[in-house]
Amino acid sequence: QVQLVESGGGLTQAGGSLRLSCAASGRTFSMYHMAWFRQAPGKEREYVGKITRDGGTTFYADSVKGRFTIFKDGAKNTVYLQLNSLKPEDTAVYYCAAARLVVLGATSSGYDYWGQGTQVTVSS
Repeated sequence: QVQLVESGGGLTQAGGSLRLSCAASGRTFSMYHMAWFRQAPGKEREYVGKITRDGGTTFYADSVKGRFTIFKDGAKNTVYLQLNSLKPEDTAVYYCAAARLVVLGATSSGYDYWGQGTQVTVSS
């Protein structure tokens, strides 16, 4: 069993930055591929990006490429999402997710565990 707890959300202006954290419980954190998703009001959950379990490879949605960065600290059992150059359309609840097996593409299926989410609000 893995529990994921996100933090770091908040309110910022357009062009600002935030760093989200996803802390994982358990000693098997290194066995999981990690991903970030987001969901804006009235919209479906959207893929943001993911990182392989060894932290060596990252993938991003086109909408955030060049602005967001995913990285992990294995010693802290934590994966991070650095959000730069934020836009009002980035406003959403951000979720982290963990998968034992590789999940291809941008689907939200195949993830074994999800966090509760953290709100990011970007004002114009």
